[in-house]
Amino acid sequence: MARVSLDIAPMHTKKAEQDDISTIGRHPVETTAQSFDTLGLDEGILQSITRVGFTNPTPIQSAVIPPALEGKDIIGLAQTGSGKTAAFVIPIASRLQHGKGVRGLIICPTREIALQTKAFLDLFGKHHGLSTACVIGGMKMGPQVNELKGNPDIVVATPGRLVDHMGRRNVRLDHIEELVLDEADHMLDLGFLPQLNRILEKVPSKRHTMMFSATMPPSIERLARQHLSDPIRIDILPEGRAAENITHRLYMVDESDKKKCLLALLHQELGSTLVFTRRKVDAEWLCRVLEKEKHPVTNIHSDRTQRERMDALEGFRAGEHRILVATDIASRGIDIPDIQHIINFDIPQTVEEYIHRAGRTARMHAEGLVSTIATWLEKDMVKKIEETLHQELPKCSVAGVEPYVELKPRPFGRRGRRRK
Repeated sequence: MARVSLDIAPMHTKKAEQDDISTIGRHPVETTAQSFDTLGLDEGILQSITRVGFTNPTPIQSAVIPPALEGKDIIGLAQTGSGKTAAFVIPIASRLQHGKGVRGLIICPTREIALQTKAFLDLFGKHHGLSTACVIGGMKMGPQVNELKGNPDIVVATPGRLVDHMGRRNVRLDHIEELVLDEADHMLDLGFLPQLNRILEKVPSKRHTMMFSATMPPSIERLARQHLSDPIRIDILPEGRAAENITHRLYMVDESDKKKCLLALLHQELGSTLVFTRRKVDAEWLCRVLEKEKHPVTNIHSDRTQRERMDALEGFRAGEHRILVATDIASRGIDIPDIQHIINFDIPQTVEEYIHRAGRTARMHAEGLVSTIATWLEKDMVKKIEETLHQELPKCSVAGVEPYVELKPRPFGRRGRRRK
């Protein structure tokens, strides 16, 4: 496996608004000093890039696009907000022509990411007349069936819904030429490996494959070995896997004081705040609690309809709601600028998820704050996070909440009694 590592520290500081224009909203992303003209793109794509308003490629784009145009398999390590969607959409839009059936397949972990990807394809696929069908859960099957019957060039899908359509013989994957697995680690975290295996069994072995992930655990290594051919590995993740301009704080409390601690934090830090819970039922409960306290709050989780999720994100983005409560299953689809404060009401179950949550703040050298509320039962996870960050999480407290203090046993005297 060839490897390309990029140091993002000396990047050109010019800002480019590179995000989904229609569904997520624009925000600045750091770019390189290169020009898109140097990446080997044809004139039609370059015109599309100019119309969108992109000026210089981001690091992931400048590293991925040239080898992708050559048809080389790629593993890209990059987080949400790095411009990676355009990094794989632009080469696919360049390599495919309209009218030969479904030859492109992009698999995404969440509905929001799938919709963002389709928006990019609609923009950059125009010069080749490419049509894209988006099949995601939480939406009616009928319109999706009609899209698939229209013989699209590319299908963007979440794994579960794609398997449903495959089972009903609404789509065939035996002519796929371009395959993308986006946020592969998150798909595995969500338990989509069985569905991915069923999908990958149906695509031709001879194809061009790109896989993107924010982490590279052994499960992703195995997936890459099985389904990619001599891939180039492109790593633009920052050293330590977390932005340096994030302040981390730890609040160790008793389980019964978690709610009180959260409310105190929300009164202490008044900026735009994203609160993470582990379960859907907790997100709903916490949203009701905050509404009773007169906080402008909304929530997002997998049981909400697609319309409800989009309305919640738009309300949070527009400032209608200062607080958004979310579960991990939705966290990868949240790519909103100017989130000032992340609160882990429930500590993440993996270090990787902590990094992903933290990555929703501190964009473009802005400062961000991550506050984690934890109990003594979660000390081991706190230790793992500290080891990954190479720093101890400062133990803090808020007014009105008694911090948890670990009582160390007093040493015994010579006769087996505790010393006074």
